[in-house]
Amino acid sequence: MTARRSRHRSAAYAALALGLAGSLALTGCNSHSSKKSKKSSSSSSKSKKRKIIGGGAAAAGAGAASRRVPDCYPSTYKLTFSQQTGPKSHVAVKFKNSTSRDCKLYNAPLLRFNNAKDPLPLSQGTPGHLDGTRITVPAHGYAYAVIPTNTAATKGTEQKSVAVDFMGISASSVTHGPATVNFAEKRLHISVGKSKVTNWSSSIHGAQLAGGVGK
Repeated sequence: MTARRSRHRSAAYAALALGLAGSLALTGCNSHSSKKSKKSSSSSSKSKKRKIIGGGAAAAGAGAASRRVPDCYPSTYKLTFSQQTGPKSHVAVKFKNSTSRDCKLYNAPLLRFNNAKDPLPLSQGTPGHLDGTRITVPAHGYAYAVIPTNTAATKGTEQKSVAVDFMGISASSVTHGPATVNFAEKRLHISVGKSKVTNWSSSIHGAQLAGGVGK
């Protein structure tokens, strides 16, 4: 083999080696780029999932808050008193939820007739031992309580006014009040003596039964 041919072959081998090295370098670069792209895509997907999960939790919390039922508020235009006569004589107390949202009532109304120091006793439990009655009054709905007046002692004398507080969940708590109803201004004749008031009920019939004056 001549020196010239030997140099030509060495040059060809060197060119081949350079070509292979460049190809391997390019392959490694592409592989690294592909891994980086996959990692970035995976990270983006996880971020989106976290956002979706977080958004769902926030929506659930907002939904729970919107479902929370507030306490009912007493007022002179929401409270009505009426006297029923006969063997089942009683005074009916009616509360109207005039709002567009449900509200809740606990136990019984606290009624102080003619600015009395103490409220009318409760027929179901006592101020220190409540039975935990709680009712939800729907929007524009009603709740009722009854004061039996079917004996001379319970009927007593005609009252001029009543201050009404709404009880809370505990024996000593009052949620809202008082609201004062003037019977003379409303031309109402309400007679109450040594009687008791029932817990709130969703129906007048239920309140009457609780007071022992139902039909």
